[in-house]
Amino acid sequence: MSTETLAQPAETAAGARVDLTAGLTTPRGTDYYLLADLLSDEERDIRDRVRAFVDRDVLPIINDYWERAQFPFELVPKIAELGVVGGAIPGYGCPGLSRLAAGMVTLELSRGDGSVNTFLGVQNGLAMGSINMLGSEEQKQRWLPAMARLDKVGAFALTEPGHGSDSVGLETTASRDGDHWVLNGAKRWIGNGNIAHVVIVWARDVADGKVKGFVVEKDEVALDATTGYPDGYSAELITGKIGKRAIWQPDITLTNVRVPADNKLAEANSFRDVSRVLTATRGGASWEAAGHAVAAYEAALTYAGHREQFGKPIGGYQLVQNKLANMLAEVTTIQLMCFRMAQLQEQGKLTGPMASLAKMYTAQKARNICMEARDILGGNGLLLEYHVARHMTDMEVVHTYEGTDSIQSLIIGRDVTGLSAFA
Repeated sequence: MSTETLAQPAETAAGARVDLTAGLTTPRGTDYYLLADLLSDEERDIRDRVRAFVDRDVLPIINDYWERAQFPFELVPKIAELGVVGGAIPGYGCPGLSRLAAGMVTLELSRGDGSVNTFLGVQNGLAMGSINMLGSEEQKQRWLPAMARLDKVGAFALTEPGHGSDSVGLETTASRDGDHWVLNGAKRWIGNGNIAHVVIVWARDVADGKVKGFVVEKDEVALDATTGYPDGYSAELITGKIGKRAIWQPDITLTNVRVPADNKLAEANSFRDVSRVLTATRGGASWEAAGHAVAAYEAALTYAGHREQFGKPIGGYQLVQNKLANMLAEVTTIQLMCFRMAQLQEQGKLTGPMASLAKMYTAQKARNICMEARDILGGNGLLLEYHVARHMTDMEVVHTYEGTDSIQSLIIGRDVTGLSAFA
C-alpha cells in the first residue's frame, strides 16, 4: 500500500470521509492521578501559557522545519515573550521558577516538539546553568541578563568525537598564554553550537590536567549568523539525523582559539564541577520524556476513537484498549516520578543517582509509549502529519543524551552496592 493511500482520510461504513489527523495534537491534559492539584496558581499559569504557545505557534509549523532539518528562528522572540528563559535561576533577569514550574515548561514544550525544547533546555540548563553555578558575580552580570532576554543564545560543548559516555576523559586542551587561554580540540553534537553567542567549552588545562570551563563568544549580534567567532573556531553542521532534526547540532573544531582570561568560569576547576551541572540538568531529560509520552499517548487515544476497522473504531477492540491502558499507566508513573523529583530538588535532597534513576526509567518508558502509539496508528504512524513518528524518533535522542540508560544503571548500581562497575 502506498504512503499516499495511507495518508488519505478514512471512509466510514456510511461513506463519510474522516480526517484522521484531526485533533491528534489537541491537548487532553492527561493527568490520571490529578497531579495538577499540586500546582500553585503561578505554576498552573506558566503551564497554560506554554501550552497555548505550543498549540498556537509550534505545532502548526514544526513538521515542515523538522522535515527540512531547519531551525525555526521565527519562534525565538516568541519564546522570549513567555517569561521562562533562565528557568529556576533567581535574579539577573531570570524568572526564578520553582522546579515544578520549570518542569512543566519542559513537558509542554516537548509535547509540542523535542527540538524546540532542546533549544531552550541548552539555553536554560546547560549554558545559563553553568554560568550561574560556576561563574563569578561579574560573569553572571555580564552574560545572564542578555541570555534571559534571548538577546544572546548559549551552547554547551562537552561531548567529543572520542568521548561520549566517558566525557571525563575529554581531550580538548587549554593552555594559558599571558592574558588569554588557548583552546585546541574537537567537540561533537553541540546543540546551538554554530549560532550561539556564548559557548561553554570544557577543556583540560595542560598545566594541572584539570577540566575547566571557558566561554567562547560570538561578536555577531544576529542569532542566525554563523560567523563572528574567534579565529580557529569552526562549526560544521551534522546532517542526516533521524531525530531532533529542527535543532542544529554541529561538530566543532578548536584550533588555537584564544579566549580572554576573564572568560574562564571562575569556579569551574575540575570535572566534578561539570558533574554538578549535569546532575542539576538531568531532570530536564525526564520532564522531556514526559512531554513526548503524553503527546504520543494522546495522539493514539484520539486516533483510536476515529479510525474504524471491521465496522467500528479500533478503540473498541480489546487489544487496543490493553495498549492504551498500559501506556496510560506508564505516562502516569513518569509524571509521578517527575513531580517527586521536583519536590526533592526544591528541598535540596535530589542526588546524582536519584536523577539517574529518573532519567533511566522515564526515557525507557517514554520510548516504549511512543513505539506503542506508532503501532496503534499503523501505517499512518509513519507520516509526519500524524506527529507520532516525530516524537518517536526524538525519543531515540532523549534515550541516548544526558547519559544512556546503560550508564545511568551503572551510576545507580554503584550507589546501591558501593561497588563501581565502570571500566
